[in-house]
Amino acid sequence: MPRFGPIARKDLIFFLRKAGFEGPVAGGRHQATRRGMHTVPIPNPHTGDIGRKLLKEILRQAQISRQQWEEL
Repeated sequence: MPRFGPIARKDLIFFLRKAGFEGPVAGGRHQATRRGMHTVPIPNPHTGDIGRKLLKEILRQAQISRQQWEEL
């Protein structure tokens, strides 16, 4: 179960896949994950972890609640 906090990009992708998303796939400026017709952009690779604020926004766009996230 991932905790709600800073997370590495590869771990974010792993848990989004576990939630039913596919990808990452090429997008405009960022890669994205898809579930059906729903597309969620993910941050480009960088040296640090993805912070809580950005994780919250990604989960909002993915329509995943904090409780659902912590139960993955």
